[in-house]
Amino acid sequence: MSWRSRAADGRDTGLRLAPDGLATRRQLRVKGLRPGGQDVVAQIERPRRRRPPLVAYLYRVDDAKPVRPMTPAKWAALGKANAARRTCPKCRRDAGYVIPAELGVCVPCAYPDDEQRAA
Repeated sequence: MSWRSRAADGRDTGLRLAPDGLATRRQLRVKGLRPGGQDVVAQIERPRRRRPPLVAYLYRVDDAKPVRPMTPAKWAALGKANAARRTCPKCRRDAGYVIPAELGVCVPCAYPDDEQRAA
């Protein structure tokens, strides 16, 4: 499988390579950067059989901005959100794991008969 790179003006830039100075969002993030509101400069397309191609959008590295650091308020909000995901709505206990969406409650509340048999 090959990737084909295409600039924003439609010209083909070659196989498997992004031009120097361009990176995907993920590559920017590894470098501690973010696109910072800039438009997509180019894209790389990977053809697939019977499906639309995979597309990777490219941004200019020199126009990228540093990633915003997490503030104490954001860390606190993230901690509360994760605690809410671990709290069972039925028994109100911290399950110690993220409650599965399929169950909606912790495992002991979802299967109370199994707990009695095990004892």
